[in-house]
Amino acid sequence: MPLVRIDALRADSDRLAALGRAVHDALIETIGIPPDDHFQILVSHDGTNSTLHYGGYFGIDRDDDIVYVAITLRSGRTPAQKQALYRRIADLAHAYAGTAPRNVFVTLTENASIDWSLGNGEAQYATSTPAADGTPSPAAGTTAGA
Repeated sequence: MPLVRIDALRADSDRLAALGRAVHDALIETIGIPPDDHFQILVSHDGTNSTLHYGGYFGIDRDDDIVYVAITLRSGRTPAQKQALYRRIADLAHAYAGTAPRNVFVTLTENASIDWSLGNGEAQYATSTPAADGTPSPAAGTTAGA
């Protein structure tokens, strides 16, 4: 159950949609989220009333095509899965939206099952029966998510 927020500078609706698709496809491919587990906030900043700041930290030469991707998800991914996710997001953002990989800045924030309410004022993951591997699964009538 990832929640994704993508912020881009002066991005039109087509570019935002392409970036959203890139992140969603990468999440499906690298960490196995279900295709219908699709919760995103896509924001374009006009550069005047709202903007994004960036620097050359770690020697990466970013520019106005910067894209910030913030993903909140339940904990449990390995370092290798996270690295594969970062790489795939950068690759697909380039393929789908023309964004240079150097301009794709990704953060992951992990939390616990109790930290999610998927609607109806319920904590679906917290009130469900764990799967055989011990990972929480949603209550009856919902689909398992990452």
